[in-house]
This record gives sequence, structure tokens and C-alpha cells, in this order.
Amino acid sequence: MQAALATLIGLLGGGLGGLVGLGGGFVMVPLLVYLFRMEQHDAQGTSLAVILLPVTLPSVIQYWRAGHVNVAVAAFVALGFLVGSYAGGTLAQVIGGRLLRRLFAGLLIVVALDLMRR
Repeated sequence: MQAALATLIGLLGGGLGGLVGLGGGFVMVPLLVYLFRMEQHDAQGTSLAVILLPVTLPSVIQYWRAGHVNVAVAAFVALGFLVGSYAGGTLAQVIGGRLLRRLFAGLLIVVALDLMRR
């Protein structure tokens, strides 16, 4: 049951992530917290480990084939992302799980409201 549920979470996260151009974490993290009863830190770390290769690479290949990848911009954004993700991961370790969960939820709400407004 756990393996089937984890696979379903991966299918949802990967499918929606590839569809809308986001990492699947916006789907996986809440599902890991509620369905697997993971702590926020564990869910975020697990989500990042999942996204590392199997979600991102296949989506990038599809966008690349369609001519929708600006390599020059991607390289500079990736450099900033590398530094920012290290700093964010370090900061997340000193923030309590409850506050981290609230920050995550707040970010999802802000993004959703902004997208609906547009």
C-alpha cells in the first residue's frame, strides 16, 4: 500500500510539475505531510530528492525538443538557484517545522491568488 501510494504521489507531482513548468514539490510536499504523516522538513527533503533527476530531466527534454529552452538564461538562473537553494536549505534546518509548514502554505496561497488575478 505504501509503495502504491508513493508511486501515485510521484505520478501526480511529476505530471502536474511537467504540465505547468514547476517542480512537483507543490503537490508532493502536502501529500507527503498528510498521507505519509511526514514532518514538514522530511517532506521537503524527500520532495527535493525526488525532483533531483526523474521529474526535471524528462520535462526539460520535451521543452528542449519543442525549442522552448533558453540555455543562456537557464545557465545564469541555475547559478543563482544553486546558491539560493543551498542558503534556503540551510535556513530551513533552523526553522521549526510548524513555521516552515506555514511559510510553505503561505507561499502556495500567494502564488495561487496571483495566478487567479492574472
